[in-house]
Amino acid sequence: MKEKGILFILSGPSGVGKGTVRKRLFETSTNLQYSISVTTREKRPGEVDGVDYFYKTRNEFEELIRNGELLEYAEYVNNYYGTPRKYVEETLEKGLDVFLEIEVQGAMQVKENFPEGVFIFLFPPSLEELKNRIVNRGTESEELVINRLKEARKEIDMMDAYDYVVVNDSVDKAVEKIKAIIQAEHLKRERIAKQYKRILEDE
Repeated sequence: MKEKGILFILSGPSGVGKGTVRKRLFETSTNLQYSISVTTREKRPGEVDGVDYFYKTRNEFEELIRNGELLEYAEYVNNYYGTPRKYVEETLEKGLDVFLEIEVQGAMQVKENFPEGVFIFLFPPSLEELKNRIVNRGTESEELVINRLKEARKEIDMMDAYDYVVVNDSVDKAVEKIKAIIQAEHLKRERIAKQYKRILEDE
């Protein structure tokens, strides 16, 4: 009896370490599929269509938006990026879990379009620590750091929209907690009940 996969969405304020946690998680978990995004940006050397991104023209992307084929999308520096519904649904049907690492605004769009997803909010140990992480990147001006922190405060206020909160005080601890969430979700009574119903119908 093949169990359907679950869509997990990892989100949180900029600088909280989403990318680092996701990479470490993927080094230790085999049943997770990273959600491949659709983009209108040019393919870079070495990138492969359908592996790094699904590459589309602007017209093709806007067609996907009109047809409701994206779980979320945004525009950065004149390029669109989005999460394709079809790829996610087909991967879940194969019994694989799909993992999406995304900004808070994108996560709210996914929640609207795919409410059965499991939403995990990655939380900084403190705003001071978040500020240090953004500053230590060394890529942003003081003004941009202040704006990012203001934005982070707003994003933290949206935490109520999530199913779980994981404090990222240590990458390894955060990864262990996320793995525990994944396991717990697969053991939820309503998910198992659906499987049992199918077994009973087959008898």
